[in-house]
Amino acid sequence: MALNASRPFEALRACMQQLALSTSAPRLQPLSIYPSSYSYTIPRLLPILFPTSISLAIPTLGSIWESILRAVPKKKTSHRKKRQRFLAGKALKDVTELNKCSACGNTKKAHLLCPYCVREIKDMWIGRGTKDIEEARREAMKESKTTMSKQYLTTYTIDDAHITDIFSLAVASGQIISASGSSSLKVHSTDEQEFPLKQTLEKVHRLGCHHLSASKDGLKLASTGFEGQCILWDYKDGEWKEGGKIVHGNKAGEIWAIALSQDGRYLASTTYDGRINVWDTSGERQQIQSFETKGSYGMTIDISPDGTLTASGHQNGSVYIFKNELGRLYHSLPGLVKPVRAVAFSPAGKLLAAAGDSKVIALYDVSSGEQIANLTGHGAWIFSIDWSFTGEYLLSGAFDGKIKVWSIDTRNCVATHTETDKTIWAVKWLPKATGKSEMFAAAGANRSISFYREATGG
Repeated sequence: MALNASRPFEALRACMQQLALSTSAPRLQPLSIYPSSYSYTIPRLLPILFPTSISLAIPTLGSIWESILRAVPKKKTSHRKKRQRFLAGKALKDVTELNKCSACGNTKKAHLLCPYCVREIKDMWIGRGTKDIEEARREAMKESKTTMSKQYLTTYTIDDAHITDIFSLAVASGQIISASGSSSLKVHSTDEQEFPLKQTLEKVHRLGCHHLSASKDGLKLASTGFEGQCILWDYKDGEWKEGGKIVHGNKAGEIWAIALSQDGRYLASTTYDGRINVWDTSGERQQIQSFETKGSYGMTIDISPDGTLTASGHQNGSVYIFKNELGRLYHSLPGLVKPVRAVAFSPAGKLLAAAGDSKVIALYDVSSGEQIANLTGHGAWIFSIDWSFTGEYLLSGAFDGKIKVWSIDTRNCVATHTETDKTIWAVKWLPKATGKSEMFAAAGANRSISFYREATGG
């Protein structure tokens, strides 16, 4: 059989047929079985059918490196994942604790040094000589010693004044009135050295009393209890007598924090849903004003000395100032993002102090609503603050049992007392008597009332 060189596959098929016919052969014979006229043999066809080497044009790593980098998937966070982190409280949060620096007026983060002032001070010190720096240090040391020179001594402590925690104190008519988780109010004299008990008002609030407020003239007192009842008291013939009740459903939380005006004619109160109510304490004791807020629990309240403004602090960290005559919001104050447990107007009514779970006392300018200072130093929640009668100092009591006195001029703490590690629920300045140094009282979870006086003076 002649094979066509131009058709090698047909020649291979013919050879395979020849092999299949020779069944008697035990194994394949070499080329002798094929006709000599074959122009192509199997060995010659193998390189054509089965190449010995394959050449592939593979690019080098350097030429494809850039494309590999571009092909690497980026680590992106899906919208669903971002939403889950947001709902879990792990997302990035906006910086809301901002205020204006009282020195330069630039915006800065609250509780942190002003970066603009720090840079200016650095530049000023770098330009000074060594002698000038030493003189500045000596002046700063003298100023700090002068600032921290105020000291107070424990004068007297009434142990076990109540059988439960003492939640509130009020000062009126040479007396200090205390309220606790028990149903009675107790009245101690502040004119005598050992602060003797003068009167006990029994079974006033059956579930206990949490707030007291007294007028500046010392003739009217208000108390509110956990059952929701608010009782007015009049000072007559040397003792306190019930003068009526504020009726507002008498539900728990309907009347929480209270504040009397200086003349005792008006009473402001907060509610569990954030409403601020103002009452006329004379006659039928009717509600004359009501203010709405964002619905957060009203934890504290105060009325300005002239009676024109009402300030309230809430559980969500909000602080509001309302104009009583116009019946509208005057200022919504920034700076605190945690529950506010105490607000207090200064004696002149120009400043408002607010404190709470942020562990900072914020000072606001009442006319402008701007935050002008932060008093930092407490390491726990602040439950009570009170201005001295001159407005020079501010008193504060905290959850860790620390009592601090702050200088408003220098914005520094001038005295710290820690006689107990239990909560201080209430602090109060006492009226300064003639020939005697200033005094204050503190009470709380240790169920006692402690009295302090300034180390200088009588």
